[in-house]
Amino acid sequence: MKPTLVLLHGLLNDERVWAPAAARLRARADIVIPNLRRQDSMAQMSRDAWAEVADVPADVPLVLAGFSMGGYVAQQMLADAPRRVAALALVDTSTRPEAPENIPVREALIAGLQSDFGATALTLLRRGVHSDRLSDVMLMLGCQHIMRDVGADAAIGQIRAIIGRADHRAMLAQLELPALVLCGRVDQITPLALSREAAALIPGARLHVLEDVGHWAPMERPEEVAEQLGRLLGGLR
Repeated sequence: MKPTLVLLHGLLNDERVWAPAAARLRARADIVIPNLRRQDSMAQMSRDAWAEVADVPADVPLVLAGFSMGGYVAQQMLADAPRRVAALALVDTSTRPEAPENIPVREALIAGLQSDFGATALTLLRRGVHSDRLSDVMLMLGCQHIMRDVGADAAIGQIRAIIGRADHRAMLAQLELPALVLCGRVDQITPLALSREAAALIPGARLHVLEDVGHWAPMERPEEVAEQLGRLLGGLR
């Protein structure tokens, strides 16, 4: 029996951010990538994601893997869980709620997306990927196409959801399931210190650092992300 792996994408992303890793994992798991581009709260994202796996039989292991914003969604899904979750992976994300001092930064990002979407999205991308990959034309164009197709309106809803996310650290500290924390060594969006913090918080969590990788780990190093997720899947009983 193959497990079901729920891959949750990030801000200004869609299912394509997971496509390179998902292609390497389809022999190991049934893949579900929920649409997180039409909501403006974590509660709505969680509800819609759970609806996409409502038909998965109760005896099939269900694994959540969240990248960036998707990590916040995975945490909300655990808080809302209508069924047992078999394992968790957090990729380039954080377990902290939004800091009050960061809200003006988010609001400025919203203003930038509204006034000049292309330039603002490109700035985010350039900050997100490892500096060595700024010259990788295929990677940069692929990421830009994803961001363009998501667009300002969906991104603003996602940012509102990020701002309003709940603090699930007490729940995470009580988890009893296999957990993997992945992070790019030079992630400037959610720095490695946040992943170290997450791994220390979740009992028994395994931290894996992706060398020479920035924030966009599923696209910068899909083979290694898939390998680590495969190890998580392989450890399920």
